[in-house]
Amino acid sequence: MTTPTTGCRNTPVLRERGQREVFCGLTGIIWLHRKMQDAFFLVVGSRTCAHLLQSAAGVMIFAEPRFGTAILEEKDLAGMADAHAELDREVARLLARRPDIRQLFLVGSCPSEVIKLDLSKAAERLSAEHAPHVRVLNYSGSGIETTFTEGEDACLAAMVPALAATEARELLLVGALPDVVEDQALDLLARLGIGPVRCLPARRADDAPAIGPNTVFALTQPFLGATHDALTRHGARPIEAPFPFGAEGTTLWLKAVAAEFGIAPERVDEVTAAPRARAEKAIAAAAQTLRGKRIFFMPDSQLEIPLARFLTRECGMEAVEIGTPWLHGPIHGPELDLIAQGPVISEGQDVDLQLDRVRAARPDLTVCGLGLANPLEAEGLATKWAIELVFTPVHFYEQAGDLAALFARPLRRRAALSGLAPHLEAAE
Repeated sequence: MTTPTTGCRNTPVLRERGQREVFCGLTGIIWLHRKMQDAFFLVVGSRTCAHLLQSAAGVMIFAEPRFGTAILEEKDLAGMADAHAELDREVARLLARRPDIRQLFLVGSCPSEVIKLDLSKAAERLSAEHAPHVRVLNYSGSGIETTFTEGEDACLAAMVPALAATEARELLLVGALPDVVEDQALDLLARLGIGPVRCLPARRADDAPAIGPNTVFALTQPFLGATHDALTRHGARPIEAPFPFGAEGTTLWLKAVAAEFGIAPERVDEVTAAPRARAEKAIAAAAQTLRGKRIFFMPDSQLEIPLARFLTRECGMEAVEIGTPWLHGPIHGPELDLIAQGPVISEGQDVDLQLDRVRAARPDLTVCGLGLANPLEAEGLATKWAIELVFTPVHFYEQAGDLAALFARPLRRRAALSGLAPHLEAAE
């Protein structure tokens, strides 16, 4: 597929700062605790935080997950108790019961930030106390002025200063992927002769990568702005590329990485011919439903720009507006270069104004958060939950068809329900 003569990199951005509809950053723990097998995420927050995590994770009562909540009671919030002393006791009790924990994350929440509980100092103190067996780090998962994927970004950025230094020439893959997807990526890179390859986050603490001036890194998630900047400050160099969503995006991502290691694009085409053909065939099946349909992205996950590129270029959709919580030039620039001019590019949100634009445009499909989906469906607009795109494996060739199908499914469902409507009316 050809690059558009004029992409959207220089399109004026509509920046909105008003009422926002976002999910809490604590939800990142749900996929991070599955990825890091010897880590534990201790949220310092309220009972509401605990209920959110339990509901989002669907944890069975007989399972022992790798996350929990240190509950801030009324006396803590009122300053009547020494919250640091209580936190130290909770951590000591946890580590005594769970000797398998090698990394402990103290995760800030809205309540802990409101009372100005200094969890960074607590992490330093506890890390020194429990070293060398356990490293204690801190990041914020607060939902105040953030979107839910920023939880992972904050977590990975917090890990960067603790990484060892190296002079080795290595590739670092950055972003939490399901193990099966990460294995596919590593296999493709190995077949191209690229290595050694490290991952952040690593599955176990002992496999944590080292970084230095000869480290190059490739993001696999488009919401890792703080992690990108932290790695750059510590001497690593980013590889700018579109993200590995769809057949085209995956190929361009691999070619950018291969070019860094002196591997010709023709070699990438040769190695990836079979999986790319499978991906294109799977995408084509869903594209029959998607082609010619208009889509509107409300800002939610920060996946919006690469997904719009995938849907417009590989599935034949038309983007009306592409909204994203934050637009990071070095990260999103290669994607915007590939999106033909036409859609509104917006950053941030004023939800009432954006809903007015949705209603005026009446797109065939609106990608939005959970809180907006049902009201829009009641108004006759088909929607796609943005959060599902984060929880579902969608990267690289083998998942490309599944990614396209996620967008085709609500349109097929609406078409099926429309077909049933005359029969239901006749039955009445």
